[in-house]
Amino acid sequence: MSELLENQADNRTSQNTSHAQELQGCDVCLAAQIAEEAARRGQPGHSRAAGVDYGPIEAHADGATFPPGHPVETFRSENAAIRKLGRAILKHLPVLLAEGKPVTPEAVAHLREVLNQILDIDKHYLRKEHLLFTCLERHGITGPSKAMWARDDEVRALLKDFQAAITSEIDHEATWRQVLLATAHRLIPIMLDLAEKEDQILLPMAIKALTENEWIEIWAQSPQFGWCIVDPGRDYRPSATALLAATAPKPGKPKQDSLLTAAAEDGALSLAMTPATAPAPPARDAIILPTGALTLDQLIAIFNTMPVDLTFVDADDRVRFFSEGAGRVFVRPKAVIGRQVQHCHPPKSLHLVDRILDDFKAGRQSVAEFWITLKERFLHIRYFALRNESGTYLGTLEVTQDLTRERTLQGEQRLVSYDN
Repeated sequence: MSELLENQADNRTSQNTSHAQELQGCDVCLAAQIAEEAARRGQPGHSRAAGVDYGPIEAHADGATFPPGHPVETFRSENAAIRKLGRAILKHLPVLLAEGKPVTPEAVAHLREVLNQILDIDKHYLRKEHLLFTCLERHGITGPSKAMWARDDEVRALLKDFQAAITSEIDHEATWRQVLLATAHRLIPIMLDLAEKEDQILLPMAIKALTENEWIEIWAQSPQFGWCIVDPGRDYRPSATALLAATAPKPGKPKQDSLLTAAAEDGALSLAMTPATAPAPPARDAIILPTGALTLDQLIAIFNTMPVDLTFVDADDRVRFFSEGAGRVFVRPKAVIGRQVQHCHPPKSLHLVDRILDDFKAGRQSVAEFWITLKERFLHIRYFALRNESGTYLGTLEVTQDLTRERTLQGEQRLVSYDN
């Protein structure tokens, strides 16, 4: 494989004929890695292989089976539903919108029902982009996220047009039909093509590259994005031990991709994970959190950069922390740390402080908020009860934000603009 790349660089291999013959039938994951290496070397002849169109790489189903509920099976089931819905739209939409046939309220209602189903595809794409691509990138496979994501965005843009057409007022039926049909005939083929490439190329690639822990990680984080058209099965359910092992962040050196290691040992490919693609381990002094790891300096910088003032009061009503942003609304001297929070407020507001804390501790409430105008500044002040997973009260977080500028915003700003 390395020789193939060298030949390509020296123009000793025909880009359109010999290259295709040599890669035809190649293991899809290994071939994608070859494409990645070619792209890294700046060989444009492989650029299509690094993206959505894998060119000469043979598209094939992996053949591996998984229980209902496994992320692979969920992606496959959703793709089957996407294909079924897309083909039904292409078949029935021209009939529903045939010239000379009146557009009835029932027809419009049916179209909007179809729209609601097809809009679910964004959930499918989000899981793919933020979970599956993330895990593939750990193994040095970046092509899909670079190119397929762009195609996903094409679908999103066309879906927005399709939604606008369906929900718009029907001032002129002929024009409305024409716009709707034209949009559908642009949208559906891309959707079907993406579903096919996921099943035939992306998922087989992921099956070969990803570890079981990574599939568990994807499974655990998928519900926050939601499901597309069909709900996942329930047969696949990792044990509590496996789930903890897969999702708990751990410091240390990342494991090199076993597929690439095996290929390199066989002499088939001289390719290792590079610093640009390998997941970097947390710093030695990092604080390990459920969703990542931060050094103390990073954590302080985050707190001090947030456009809100934070103050934390523990379960014993003592001030334990406050942020030190440059534009802090209420001054907090460091001497306040450890002080009883009731002693930090004037007597006239003490009854409100006690009421909020009592309600939080008793579990009657979890949020209390106020908004006031102080020296021509509109301030939003919120108090949040902090509890652990078992519901035990840990303390109260005060969040204060100056919303004076935000209240003046109108319309939209989609281009980069700096205050200074």
